[in-house]
Amino acid sequence: MSGKNNRDRAKAKRVVQEQLALERRRRIALWTSLGVVAMLIAVGLFGWAVAAGQENDKTAGLTTPSVAVDDGTAFAIGTGPVKVDIYEDFMCPVCGQFETGAATTIDQLVAANKVTVQYHPIAILDRASSTEYSTRSAAASAAAAQGGKFAEYHRVLFANQPAEGSAGLDNAKLIELGKSVGLTDAAFADAVNDGTYQAWATKVTDTASARGVTGTPTVLVGGKALEDRSAQGLTAAVEAAGA
Repeated sequence: MSGKNNRDRAKAKRVVQEQLALERRRRIALWTSLGVVAMLIAVGLFGWAVAAGQENDKTAGLTTPSVAVDDGTAFAIGTGPVKVDIYEDFMCPVCGQFETGAATTIDQLVAANKVTVQYHPIAILDRASSTEYSTRSAAASAAAAQGGKFAEYHRVLFANQPAEGSAGLDNAKLIELGKSVGLTDAAFADAVNDGTYQAWATKVTDTASARGVTGTPTVLVGGKALEDRSAQGLTAAVEAAGA
């Protein structure tokens, strides 16, 4: 009988030891999981801090032109009921083609009080020049808008558009073009030379990206993407939106 009792005690002891071992494994697994979660949270917070720091670096010293509309991202021409949003990069050759083909039509639509055109100068082609021309020209257009000459300067920038992949126009040329449309005061030249609105250009570009703009030109008529960017296509879209 004593032999059976000894075996029962040994078996009970093994069961207790196995239960204790199982509990230890559970605790180790739990603390390991908690450690992994804590590490992921820490990494996420660090990544957010880095991203926030990069964003702050890009937009440090942000100066938004007082004449900008649409949450400070655009310059409006006209007061008509149909809103036309145009996202352009001054180094983008397709934007230059759109400007050449549609400028007269846009002028006519504005004169007929059919549209309000909101120009968003964005900078997605800095890599296509050695001087970050997209950002510099967008910033210069903001300075022109602040001087009351956005429409004129916008047009002269495209009339003198540098080739994609070139250095782009230097500041002296940007200032000279400003003078050609009546921006003769020191405020415009200083803004160009000091890069006053470059952080703004970066912010506008980031905002455009957040809105789903992936290329230039992007044209929205009444909030809808314009597929046919010909003068006829633009007119038809405006008429449809107005109706």
